[in-house]
Order: sequence, then structure tokens, then C-alpha cells
Amino acid sequence: MTRALRSAVAASGASSGASSGASSGVSSGSGAAFDYLRKMIYDGAAIVLDEDKRYLLEARLGPLLLGERLRSFDDLVARLMAPDGGLLRQRVIEALTTNETSFFRDKRAFQAFRYHVIPQLLLDRARSRRISIWCGASSTGQEPYSVALMLKEFDRVLSDWTVELLATDISTEVLARAAAGVFSQMEINRGMSPSLLSRFFDRSGNDWIIRDEVRRMVTFRQMNLIDHWSYLHDVDVVFLRNVLIYFDVPTKRRIFEKLCRTLRIGGYLFLGSVESTLNLTDNFREVALGKSIFYQRIN
Repeated sequence: MTRALRSAVAASGASSGASSGASSGVSSGSGAAFDYLRKMIYDGAAIVLDEDKRYLLEARLGPLLLGERLRSFDDLVARLMAPDGGLLRQRVIEALTTNETSFFRDKRAFQAFRYHVIPQLLLDRARSRRISIWCGASSTGQEPYSVALMLKEFDRVLSDWTVELLATDISTEVLARAAAGVFSQMEINRGMSPSLLSRFFDRSGNDWIIRDEVRRMVTFRQMNLIDHWSYLHDVDVVFLRNVLIYFDVPTKRRIFEKLCRTLRIGGYLFLGSVESTLNLTDNFREVALGKSIFYQRIN
């Protein structure tokens, strides 16, 4: 932060209590603090917050400010600037991520994966007997576990194959929940069939725990999509759904460039229903299968 911005934030701290959030003991703070947070979040996670998104910061960061006994964005910025502000910075970024997910979200994509992609991979990878799958925005785990449950249908065929299923997310909090494999009844109701529930989950009070035979199939790891992916290569399938919509065009193009180094030629890419490669990359072809659309790397 520049000296001028430091001064502006400091000067506004005393007067910020009169803003709209004062009734809850937290105020939004100065424009300088808001601009600092917007830039920090963009630099740290490439999440774009326009100037009219102050309400979103207030809604997402309000609980954090209350928990830290901070009265405004200005107080938060002062803490973030401190030498020990790194952990708090990660918590701020995590608070701005969207973790909406459900089991078998967009069933058409999973039908294409089950009835087209997996059978094709069994042919294409018959010599190496290896399949690598990456879920790049795994949230609390419903997506990678849905992928794992699809693979369970091919248990006999894949018994002597190496199947790698990596699930990553920027948020360490949601990854911890995902790795635990514990889901509420409401989360189960969103997409989980009774047959799969009875086969692969155990009841624990009001919750359901996914069985170890499925949980062990998934490796969870913290990863920021704007960082380097040097350890990811020769991947067969990437699920990167409902995350590109939060990035600006330059960031989307950089991610597609990295995807080309990650996916093998002929590999498959699943995006969200409102996302596409249009005007962002020429290295993928669109594949329409029934009402499902996915992408295949061509060069």
C-alpha cells in the first residue's frame, strides 16, 4: 500500500462507524480500504470485484470482521498490512470464493462422462492402463466424489489400472470438509440417489459419511488456479466447472494456456453450462453429445 493510501485509510478509520453497517457493529469503511481489498483479492485469486460490488464485500467479510473484532474495512486493511497478515489474507480470499456445489450437478455432464468419456478412455489408455482426472474447483467434495462414484461402476475393468483423481480448491476450509467426507441430509438430498447412498454412505447421527473405498480414491490438495501447475501434466479429464465465470478475459486465456499444458492431446474438458472456449482458445473442439457439451484438446 502506498503512503498516500495508508494515510487515507488511517484518516477514515475514526469516521467510518457511521456507514450502513454500523447497526451490526461493523462498518464498510473508506473507499481507499475498499480499493485495497479489491486489488488484493484480484492479485491473490483473480476474482474481479467491480466498484458496485461493495455490498458483496460487506456480506462476505462481515462475519470475519465480527469474529476478529474489527469495526471496518479500514481496520481489516491495517491488520492485513501487518507482518503476520498472511493467514488473514488467505481467509479474506476464501470468504470471497463461491462454494455452491451438489452431487452430480448438471447430470448431462456426468452422463457424457459415464457413457462416452470413460469407455473411450478405456480404449485410448489400454496400453498404459492409467487414467488421470482433475477436478479443479472441488469445493466441499461433491463433484470429485460424484466422479469417483461413476468410476466405481467400472470397478472390474479398472481393477488393475492406475486411476488418479485429484481434487483441488483455493480454500483450505472447504478442502478439509471435502476430505472428511461428511455430508448433511440437505447436501445428500441435492443429487444423491437412494441406491448410491445405501451402497457407499454410512449414517452418522443426522449426517452421512462416504465410505473409505470411495474417499480413498480422491486426493485433495490446495491450489490457486492462477499459480503454476507444473506438477500437473498428461491429464485425461479436467472438470473446471462454474469457476471461469468469475475471472476476466486475460485470466481466462492464461488458464486455457495452462490447460493445454496439463491436458494430453485428445483429453477432455468439462466446463460449466454457461462457460465456453469461444474467443478464448483455439486448442479445443466442442463436442455435443445429446444435450451435453464438453471439449476435447486438439493441439
